Amino acid sequence: MQKKIKAEDKMEAVAKLRNVPTSPRKMRLVAGLVRGKSVSHALGVLKFDTHSGAPRLEKLLLSALSNWQQANEDDRIEDANLYVKEIFVDGGKMLKRLRPAPQGRGHRIRKRSNHVTIIIDSRPEGESKESKKSNTAKK
Repeated sequence: MQKKIKAEDKMEAVAKLRNVPTSPRKMRLVAGLVRGKSVSHALGVLKFDTHSGAPRLEKLLLSALSNWQQANEDDRIEDANLYVKEIFVDGGKMLKRLRPAPQGRGHRIRKRSNHVTIIIDSRPEGESKESKKSNTAKK
């Protein structure tokens, strides 16, 4: 039983990006574009996306791909049918600054940062996005 669980864990890879100096809200917009997509499709989307977080997420996805390859040296990436299993963005440290305001006051500026975690996994042979869509369409 434990060998089977370990074999399943071996197929997924995790990469984390910490203290990215953009707001979590902006990064979540980009993360939503690639959630559940195949890795090759997600890389294509991120390469041509104009949002500020796209290049960082592209680099993070390549890092997760490299981590997967390191754990599964005998498997080929092309044959593995990898997809973005999970991606989530959490808030990081907040730097608080003061901006001069009228009449000698100061308004607080919050410079937000975030942490991104991405998990890629190989999709089982029988499971594909198209079959899920057709099943929901028939109901």
